[in-house]
Amino acid sequence: MVALKSIAALAALSFSLTTTQVLAEMQTETIDYEIDGQSFTGYMAWDDELEGKRPGVLVVHEWWGHNDFVREQAEKLAASGYTAFALDMYGSGKLAEHPDTAQKFMQEATQNIDQVKARFLKAKSLLEDHETVDNDRIAAQGYCFGGAVVLNMARLGVDLDGVVSLHGALGSPIKAEPDMVKARVQVYTGGADKMVPSEQVAALVQEMQDTGVDLTLVSFPGVLHGFTNPGADTFAENFGMPIGYNEDAATRSWQGTMRFYEEIFAQ
Repeated sequence: MVALKSIAALAALSFSLTTTQVLAEMQTETIDYEIDGQSFTGYMAWDDELEGKRPGVLVVHEWWGHNDFVREQAEKLAASGYTAFALDMYGSGKLAEHPDTAQKFMQEATQNIDQVKARFLKAKSLLEDHETVDNDRIAAQGYCFGGAVVLNMARLGVDLDGVVSLHGALGSPIKAEPDMVKARVQVYTGGADKMVPSEQVAALVQEMQDTGVDLTLVSFPGVLHGFTNPGADTFAENFGMPIGYNEDAATRSWQGTMRFYEEIFAQ
């Protein structure tokens, strides 16, 4: 009986230590902040078992707003050795469940580029100020609406090592200028994405090439808009939207993004 009690005690201790270790590895924090009197809510994720400072990655949400999906991407980045901040471009509580609401929120957020840039730069400063972040190594990735945001920040010359657009809009009234873009650019798009037609893809390639930007673009044949988000299929069914999750494209784009960060942050 004593032996059994000892084994049980050791097992309980082992479970307790294991649980503590797991909790200690992944840290997350919901951060409320203000810009021009408006409240925003972001989400920071990092692994506190890693020693020293590490690169930071900003994550910009889809047009649905700052939801669980974008937070999950931040957590995946943290598990890969980065500190990630899933920022908020719309404002606290502005989370859309219908395309009409999403469109309204997006239009409000993008009514002028100065507002977009201010919201992005505020989030960038919060990430750079985090105790785990090497603020000389910062990148940004965005999904759908967020992909357009990070591309435009690169076009405007924001100091970033790299940006990654995943099924993001590629056309923009803002055009890159020679010697303006500091970031390397990586784009993943669906070959059957009706929201990002081939004309946009071709125009981006020409724009980046003409201005000397380091661009890598991958187009997945037959893949629809929203291919990284498993929730895309539900939205497609509920609202008749031409979007859809694609496991292969999601996996390959994530792997490519991780290789991209390894390259740019090693330089």
